[in-house]
Formats: sequence, C-alpha cells, structure tokens
Amino acid sequence: MHPTLSPQDLAFRLALALSAGKQAGHLTLKYFQQDNYAVERKADQSPVTIADRSAEELLRSRIAATFPMDGIIGEEFGRSDGTSGYTWILDPIDGTKTFISGVPLFGTLIGVEHGGKSLVGFIYMPGLDQGVYASVGGGAWYFRGDEPPQPARVSQRPLNRGLFVTSQVDSFANRGALDVFHRLEKAASVTRTWGDCYGYLLVATGRAELMVDPILNLWDAAAVQPIIEEAGGTFTDWKGNPTIHAGEAVATNGVVLAEVLGMMQSSPLTP
Repeated sequence: MHPTLSPQDLAFRLALALSAGKQAGHLTLKYFQQDNYAVERKADQSPVTIADRSAEELLRSRIAATFPMDGIIGEEFGRSDGTSGYTWILDPIDGTKTFISGVPLFGTLIGVEHGGKSLVGFIYMPGLDQGVYASVGGGAWYFRGDEPPQPARVSQRPLNRGLFVTSQVDSFANRGALDVFHRLEKAASVTRTWGDCYGYLLVATGRAELMVDPILNLWDAAAVQPIIEEAGGTFTDWKGNPTIHAGEAVATNGVVLAEVLGMMQSSPLTP
C-alpha cells in the first residue's frame, strides 16, 4: 500500500462497497427474469436496461453521501471528478447480455482506485447470492448468503488439469487473436464461457485456473485486480503487466501465468 494511504480509509470504503453493492445487486433482481423492462442499445450496440441505470444511480447516491470528495467513474453515467485522490469505478451489471438472457451469472462490480492502482474490489452475484471482495493487505474473502465469509484462495493446479474460462469467444477474433483462444483451449483440461465477473470469481476461489478477456473496459477490471491478487493469483495484461488500464486482462492462479503468457505474445491488441 502507498505509505500515505490509511488502512482505515480503505476499510471504510470497503464497508460501503459491500453494503451499497449488495443493495444495488438486490435492486437488479426486481427486473431479472421479469418482463418489466425494455432492452436499449448504446452507441456501441451493447445492451442497457433500467436495471443497469437504476443500480448505478443507487451506488452513486450512496457514495456521494458518505465520501463526497471521492471521484466516480461508472459505465452508464461517466465520470464525476473528486478531490480526495480516491475514485470509485462502477459496473452496475457486469454481464448485461447474461442478465437479459435470464441467466444468473451477472454481477455488480465496485472498485476503488488511488494513484492508478485499484485498492478495493467487490464482486456480487445477486442471482446466486454470493460474491468475493478484497482490499490491499486485507486478504480476499468469499461469501454466500448469510454464511460467514471464508478466505478466498486460488488453486495450485496446472493448466492441463485446470479450467479456462472467458466471456465470449468472438472477442478473441475481434482483436485478431482467435489462434490464442485455440491454443489455450487445447492446453486446458476444460474450457467454458462462464465469463464476465463470474469467471474472475471462479479464479479467486480456486475453481478455475485461468480467465481471459481479450477486450474489456476499466469498470470491468477495477474490482477484479485486488481480489485476484489478494487471493494469491495474478491479474495482468497480455504481456504480464499488473494493470487495470490495458483494455485486456488475464487472471491466473499464478501457476499457469508463464505458460499462458507464452501463448499470447504473438497476438498484440489490434484496434
């Protein structure tokens, strides 16, 4: 942790992330598997609903009431600058395509960044009532329902006995890296598209060894980095640099990192 950052500052922000994140996640369930909303298309043709927007409005309201000097970046309502040095990075529904399909593998993501590094992360899967959270130096924790949180730890399995997950296969093709997908699929014991934030939860809890997003946004990454790292894994770009700003991501249990990066080096990110 940066020497000027207070552990208490992180603890207070983590507590709000848990409380507000669960509240926002529960709000999305009012629309999940219901016919009480319309699906709109944003400029990039990605779907958005009233559930996305309402959940982000709730999060922004809770954050502004408690930490009015903090900045906020959200998928649906953009950036609000702050003066404290802390920035909350929000994805009210990560996996909107999954949400509108009636599949419960979508989540609410909250990250808290300072100095370019994400320090607090929270993933909540409201359709499953489980999630994982972390703050730098505080470990990663998995929770389910009302059960006490348990430490979240990555596995120690090699890729040839492991699970590789990703959000969408054609995202590899969209960056000219379909060959990478096929190499990873061949190397892994099992490959599935249990992706978006659920894939990262699987890595953090030792159920998957590798999660790859060839293309992703800041609000998809910010919550994930501290969770994976505090669980003992790695969260990097395709060159192995730990960052939330690359527009791509690789989460591993650490054991498989070198092998995976070796399969990626021939496919740089293309526009």
